[in-house]
Amino acid sequence: MPKYVYMFSEGDKEQKDLLGGKGANLAEMTNLGLPVPPGFTITTDACRSYMDTRSMPEEIEVQVTTALREVEAAIGRGFGDNDNPLLVSVRSGAKFSMPGMMETVLNIGLNDQSVEGLAKLSGNERFAWDSYRRLIQMFGKTVLDIDGDLFANALDDLKEARGVATDPELSAEDLKELVATFKQITKEQSGADFPQDPREQLDKSVEAVFNSWNTERAVLYRRRERIPHDLGTAVNVCTMVFGNLGEGSGTGVCFTRDPATGHSGVYGDYLEDAQGEDVVAGIRNTLPLAELEKLDKKSYDELRAAMRRLETHYRDLCDIEFTVEKGKLWLLQTRVGKRTAAAAFRVATQLVDEKLITVDESIERVTGAQLSQLMFPQFDEDADKTLLAKGMAASPGAAVGEIAFDSVQAQEAQAAGRDAILVRRETNPDDLPGMIAAIGVLTSRGGKTSHAAVVARGMGTTCVVGAEAVTIDAAKQELRVGDTVLTRGDIIAIDGTSGEIFVGDVPVVPSPVMTYIADGLDAALEQAHDEETKELVHAVDRILTHADKVRRLRVRANSDTPEDSIAARKRGAEGIGLCRTEHMFLGDRRTYVERVILAETAEEQDAALEALVPLQRGDFIEIFEAMDGLPTTVRLIDPPLHEFLPDLTDLSVKVALGKERGEDVSREEKLLEAVLRMHEANPMLGLRGVRLGVKIPGMFGLQIRAIAEAYVERKKAGGDPKPEIMVPLVGSVRELQIVRERAEKILAEVAEEAGIEVDLPIGAMIELPRAAVTIESITDESDFFSFGTNDLTQTVWGFSRDDVESAFFDEYQEASIFGVSPFESIDERGVGTLVKMGVDGARAVKPNIHLGVCGEHGGDPDSIHFFHRVGLDYVSCSPFRVPVARLEAGRAAVESGGDATA
Repeated sequence: MPKYVYMFSEGDKEQKDLLGGKGANLAEMTNLGLPVPPGFTITTDACRSYMDTRSMPEEIEVQVTTALREVEAAIGRGFGDNDNPLLVSVRSGAKFSMPGMMETVLNIGLNDQSVEGLAKLSGNERFAWDSYRRLIQMFGKTVLDIDGDLFANALDDLKEARGVATDPELSAEDLKELVATFKQITKEQSGADFPQDPREQLDKSVEAVFNSWNTERAVLYRRRERIPHDLGTAVNVCTMVFGNLGEGSGTGVCFTRDPATGHSGVYGDYLEDAQGEDVVAGIRNTLPLAELEKLDKKSYDELRAAMRRLETHYRDLCDIEFTVEKGKLWLLQTRVGKRTAAAAFRVATQLVDEKLITVDESIERVTGAQLSQLMFPQFDEDADKTLLAKGMAASPGAAVGEIAFDSVQAQEAQAAGRDAILVRRETNPDDLPGMIAAIGVLTSRGGKTSHAAVVARGMGTTCVVGAEAVTIDAAKQELRVGDTVLTRGDIIAIDGTSGEIFVGDVPVVPSPVMTYIADGLDAALEQAHDEETKELVHAVDRILTHADKVRRLRVRANSDTPEDSIAARKRGAEGIGLCRTEHMFLGDRRTYVERVILAETAEEQDAALEALVPLQRGDFIEIFEAMDGLPTTVRLIDPPLHEFLPDLTDLSVKVALGKERGEDVSREEKLLEAVLRMHEANPMLGLRGVRLGVKIPGMFGLQIRAIAEAYVERKKAGGDPKPEIMVPLVGSVRELQIVRERAEKILAEVAEEAGIEVDLPIGAMIELPRAAVTIESITDESDFFSFGTNDLTQTVWGFSRDDVESAFFDEYQEASIFGVSPFESIDERGVGTLVKMGVDGARAVKPNIHLGVCGEHGGDPDSIHFFHRVGLDYVSCSPFRVPVARLEAGRAAVESGGDATA
């Protein structure tokens, strides 16, 4: 018979997979000899079995009976005994804490007979009837799915009729009347009487907790926290102890350190003559935990001793729920406490100083997400704000600026020294200049992996996307929400952490942690106005410095401009892993690309290409100077050429209108002809990347020459440039051979002209499944590989990132096809398998070949741990995420013991 039920004495804190977090910790406290009421845990295996069959296996019912009898023997009361009743609570307890997401039922075992027995046993009739009304209320809401407001309103009506303000002021007779009302509500709403059989109460409550695993709020919470949907929850059945027994009784929650700041001290709340849900519900004002010392010093001293023991045992900040029953302390729950990002860093360093954890362990106590929170500027919470609408939080931060409806307006505002928010229905690559000029981006369409979101995150620019309530009319230069109409130049504020959009100016509070990251410790300490902030900056410095010391993965940045390169280097980037050259062809330079496309002879095309060389050379010189001494991987042009041409519809309208007006539209007609000729049904899989380099060799040639000449110029200037040439979208070794042969010829020509050796690494970007599975044959022709996981995800899944997220990703997540978008975090089983196959294959041919990743996943914490495990040498991410990647790379090294394949 499978074992589905464990007494608290049978488990320990390492069994969270089986017993859930709450059950494992109750078992641990029991084994430590702390005062835990007797009880047992029904395992997550039982939950999964129930979810599969939609019925409770007989083995569970039998094992629950055996466990109940052990509890009866331990406590000296009988479950269902009318004169000496044992009452139990039923609480959820998943592996990962999901506070408030699932269900609880208290006082199970009471009925019309045993309530009288409880009154005699306790000597407190009011307490007994109060416990009974709580059971009916919770059972009705949780198990029978009755609207909880019906019970709450009935309670409020009774208090109003009696002229009292709080529950404890109601008499026993009042509560008897309330029980009758609650039973009537139960019968009217469910069609059946409240069950009098205690075992029926217990079994139905357990089922209700299992079912609560898949409630809408629980699923939403798991999705947000990236908790797998198939874990299931355990159920903890625990002897009831009562804080609502009048004087000398109460209940509370405490923390071994302040969860907001991390400081040591006495933190928590206590409520006299109450049960646990009263504290959580906020129905009555609680007392500070320190007040318990005056009310019951013995219980207070025992609690403080238990707090210290638990913090020492768990070696971390602990969150503890407790009840005092007539002067007797009981511990009902403990867990490693949730805390703010600032508290996480402070606590980690405090525990190191107290010699409770090692410096390595301190890295494991914080996360990249927490560091990211500390880096973003935030609005002043105390400021007056007028909410306009809410969208999807895409790139955190706080931005206030004037509305700009296109790139030109954003650039004009920047040139005039004014901040602008670029407002678009959606963005495309042509909006990049405006996105760079703006301090924030707002779109009415798109999701978290839309163009606006991805690019904004890459630049560290605040961004809110998918604000459906916002109507943007670029032609009329209007932003409309209901009756509110805003125009160009009007001020708005966007919060990239919450997705909120405000009308008017909102004061922004700078982050001292960001000052530390960008300008160093001294600058941050000078900015800090209090000791608490200085303590935080020191904590971040200590942990990030140690992460840099222990990590094996190097961290580069994705950067296309000198400004981004400088910012990346200040944030600790150790090179550029992806410099996208297509961004250098936008803006005014598009006309040069148009000339290449419209050229009718090879001579015209060569001339057009030649005109681009000095422009690109100038770009590369500045980037190489910014990254002097560090590797700079330059990806040759990747997108199809038609992206540099005008939109087909816009151009067609322009030609038609021009002809109607008798204007000369010959150039536009040639462009239209080119656009039609180059139109592709699926450009993502068309003429782009290496295919473009093979078909129009001059495109790659001009870039390779510009890179080589920029290298020479920096060398002559005394610099130490380290460019690497990367060929995109390679699927065949022959493709790489063709490009490499042409590249080596150009490098040799530049070297001969300059009298300087130009021997630059030439590698490939692995973005296609075929490249990953045939990588051994490609390796001979490649000096390095970088996995482009954005396109690799698209080609593995058959998804077009720009099209699918808003179309059906919500449904896919709700159906648990995936828990998180594969564009946000690496799909380890699919895309990850190809990455590992590529790593193993390349190293089989060249053991020391340099391997990295340059997709968006390079800055995702979970993905970074995966890349460490498979043995990559570096990750590359947006400049803003470089510090996060540094920290997570350190965490990955510590968690794996430094072994890349652990």
